[in-house]
Amino acid sequence: MSRYLQYTVILALLIAACTARAQDLPQVWDLKACIDYAKEKNININTLKLDAQTAGQNLIASKAAVLPNLNGNVSQAITNYKSGLQNTSGFGLSSDITLYNGSYLKNDIKAKTLSLQTANLSVEAAKNDITISITQAYLNILLARENITYLKDLLSTSEAQVKQAEQQFKVGTIAKKDLLQLQATYANDKYTLVTAENTLQQNVLTLKQLLQLPTATAFDISTTDTVTVAPALDNLATAQDKALRTRPEIKSSELNIQLQNTELAKAKSTLRPTLSLGGSLNTGYNNNNPGNYGYQLNNSFYQNLGLTLSIPIFDRKVTKTNVAKANIGIEQARLALQDTKTTLTQNVERAYINVQNANSQYAAAKEQFNYTSEALRISNAALKEGTNNIVENLQQKNLYVQALQSFVQAKYTASLYTRIYNFYTGIPINN
Repeated sequence: MSRYLQYTVILALLIAACTARAQDLPQVWDLKACIDYAKEKNININTLKLDAQTAGQNLIASKAAVLPNLNGNVSQAITNYKSGLQNTSGFGLSSDITLYNGSYLKNDIKAKTLSLQTANLSVEAAKNDITISITQAYLNILLARENITYLKDLLSTSEAQVKQAEQQFKVGTIAKKDLLQLQATYANDKYTLVTAENTLQQNVLTLKQLLQLPTATAFDISTTDTVTVAPALDNLATAQDKALRTRPEIKSSELNIQLQNTELAKAKSTLRPTLSLGGSLNTGYNNNNPGNYGYQLNNSFYQNLGLTLSIPIFDRKVTKTNVAKANIGIEQARLALQDTKTTLTQNVERAYINVQNANSQYAAAKEQFNYTSEALRISNAALKEGTNNIVENLQQKNLYVQALQSFVQAKYTASLYTRIYNFYTGIPINN
């Protein structure tokens, strides 16, 4: 195969692989699809999943430590005596099992179980974090889209006013400065629209980065998404209580205290004696006594069974140091739990305050937007009929733009904060 053909085949395979991967991705993403994809594909989450798998393997090894082992051995030796070389062979099986070691193995299994549960909770906590980040980024895209929709309508109105003013200027019914003011406003509206479209592109990029999608991946979000501002479902005390009972970071901190107590029990167990049972089967062959090989193996076959009691007397303060470190770990775990609870309740309270303020701002912004929309409609109609001057119309338009931006921002902010607040109480974010 020629080198050119090889490169062509490799390129075709790469294109096919990229196409197959692209076909696995949705063409249009809704919020649920974004969250589900991130939970499955996010690198940090998958790294934590691998950590949990490692913890699972540690647990398997810990449980297996209570089982007896079995070792086989084969030896072959040549010894030089004055009488000549002597060749010996040996074969054996040996096994031992720990009967008692101060509950070290039992506590080690418990510690590994707690470590696995903590690792799984770390995965859940990471999923919660990415859910909130993606929800915020997704709503920012919807906000920018809605803002663009209003700004396009505004630009269309400005364009129509400029065209009308140009006709009026030709016939001498308006002054040059009035036409220039409308043209300047039209240019400013185009600039505002371009800025809004750039903001949309930046918000889309932010969401793609959170999803860890390649830059070249085609990406669009659902146009059917609607944002409604629903009231928060629980009062502050109830929300904080639910968060403390259900959030994975609290459960993880509580398990860490249990883990540190188990580590203390493991450290103390090394002060106790260890009793183990061992046995072996052995046989061998010696060429110094030539004869039937099978007879020698049978005649040399012996069995051994015994108990071994190991009593710690002095271990250079290793156990004493480990016990002290374990007690320190318990206190650190308790402080960490207290800090986690404080942080969580403060976050819930902050979310509650944000919801209250955002809903109040939304109600006021919506009322202001309705009034300024109607006022601008009347002003535009009057300007078209020639019963209103351009300065008053531009003033009304500025009020409308301010009210528009406040309304759109307030709507999506209220929706975001409400979802975050309810999410703390265990209500999933799906749309």
